[in-house]
Amino acid sequence: MLRRHASTRVLRRPPAAIAAPPQTTYIAPRNKGAAMNASTIPFRKMNGLGNDFVVLDARARDIPMNGNIARAIGDRDKGVGCDQVIVIRPGGQVDASMEIRNRDGSRVNACGNATRCIGDLLMSESGKDAVTIRTGAGLLIARRRGDGLIEVDMGAPKFDWRDIPLAEEFRDTRGIELQAGPIDNPTLHTPAVVNVGNPHAVFWVDDVEAIKLHIMGPLLENHPIFPEGANISICKVMDEGHLLLRVWERGAGLTRACGTAACAAAVCAARKKLTGRKVRVTLPGGDLFIHWREDDDHIMMAGPVEYEFEGELPAEMFEG
Repeated sequence: MLRRHASTRVLRRPPAAIAAPPQTTYIAPRNKGAAMNASTIPFRKMNGLGNDFVVLDARARDIPMNGNIARAIGDRDKGVGCDQVIVIRPGGQVDASMEIRNRDGSRVNACGNATRCIGDLLMSESGKDAVTIRTGAGLLIARRRGDGLIEVDMGAPKFDWRDIPLAEEFRDTRGIELQAGPIDNPTLHTPAVVNVGNPHAVFWVDDVEAIKLHIMGPLLENHPIFPEGANISICKVMDEGHLLLRVWERGAGLTRACGTAACAAAVCAARKKLTGRKVRVTLPGGDLFIHWREDDDHIMMAGPVEYEFEGELPAEMFEG
C-alpha cells in the first residue's frame, strides 16, 4: 500500500498485474457478480496522449462525486493525480453515462480523450465495435477503427457567440477582438472561438514554443469575455493537413493533449481556409486525427488509448 495522504491513500497493483489486454482486467464490470470490498473503491488510471484520467465505475455501486473529492483524487502530490476524474454511471437506453470533473473540481460537459478511453473500456467489456455514451454535451459515439485507434463522433461545433458563450456579440467568430501582451504589439490576438462541448479560443502563432502559455493561459481562460471560462489554445498551421497545438485547459491547466481543443483548432482552421477538413493535430503528447465531415458537420476524432495502472481508494474519502 502506498500512502500519499491519510484521506487519499492509493493501493496500487504492480504493472505486471495489469499487463494483460484491457478486457481481461476491467474493474467492477456491471452485472458480472464480482464481489467488491466495502472499505475501498477500485479505479483505473488511463490516458489519451498523456491527457490522464482516474476512472471510477459507478454502475454497480453508487459513487458520490463532488468538487472536493475530485480535487483530492486529482492532486498530483497527495492524491492519484490526473487532469480529469471520470465517473461511469448507468446510461439508461445507451451504454453508459460519463461524469467529468477537472482536477480543480469543476464539472466539464465534454472531454474527447476521456470519451475515447471510456469507449474503449465499454467496447472491451461488451465486445461491441461501437458504444454510445451520454455526456453533458449530449450523446457521443465511440468506435474501434481497423487501425486500432479509437474514434469518437464529437457532434457538430457551435459558432454563434451565444452558444460559445461570449459576454458580448461578435457576428464573426472566426476572429474576435481579444489580445494579450503590449497593446501596440500584442503577443496573442484575434482568436477564433467555438464550442465543441465546451468553450474554446484558438490563437494563431508562428512558434508555439515561444508563447508563455503557463502565464497567458490562466489570464485568458478567465477573461470577462468568457462568462464560463474557456480552453485556450495556441496553434501553428504547418500545412493544409497538419496543425501544431499547445493547450491551456480550463480547470486543468497545461495538458499534454486535449481532444476537444484539437477538434476546435481543426474546425477553426478549416473555417478560415487555412487547412482542409481532414487534419493531423500534433500535441505535446502525440497526434490526433480530425475529420470535420461535410455531410452533417460532425467532428470525428481518432487517437490511441493507454492503460497505466489500477488501484483502490478508501471508501471513506467519498463520504460526507
